[in-house]
Amino acid sequence: MTIAHSEDVLKALMLLSLDGDEAAYRRLLTTLRVLLVGYYTRRMGAATKADMEDLVQETLLSLHSRRATYDRDRPFTAWFFSIARYKLIDHHRSRGGRRLAETELGEELESGFSEEALTARLDVERLLDGLTPRQQELIRQVKLEGQSIADTADRVGQSESAVKVSIHRALKALGERMRGGS
Repeated sequence: MTIAHSEDVLKALMLLSLDGDEAAYRRLLTTLRVLLVGYYTRRMGAATKADMEDLVQETLLSLHSRRATYDRDRPFTAWFFSIARYKLIDHHRSRGGRRLAETELGEELESGFSEEALTARLDVERLLDGLTPRQQELIRQVKLEGQSIADTADRVGQSESAVKVSIHRALKALGERMRGGS
């Protein structure tokens, strides 16, 4: 996780903004915009750029209107991403995706959402951002969600061999990136 996106930095920016530091608030919003674009991109698939931008704006407006309710003793990222998650659920519902929204909400409630889990998730997502969209999809399905190579190959319309090769190359690229090779 980059320092600019760490829980400590984001929480410090939020606390400074609550104390009236406008520059900290602008920096917080700029950083959160980047995080939201990544968060929503991974969850919205074929959404239009306009839909994505609307959702990001709605979430930032919601943050602004609710920031006085933030408990300074609690993790900021958990509080913020719960707002983002509910905005995404509202988006799916408004487009007739009630079942998808209910599924996502149920998964989040069952997961026992924690700061450590969020931090790990952000780390993984940031690593995956360096891969092609296809590689990201394959890594998520096979390595993170535990789906079989055969099922994934069927779903994405590739041979099992092609899926294995893509995953191997993606993991190799991630390894190089973690070692500072790219």
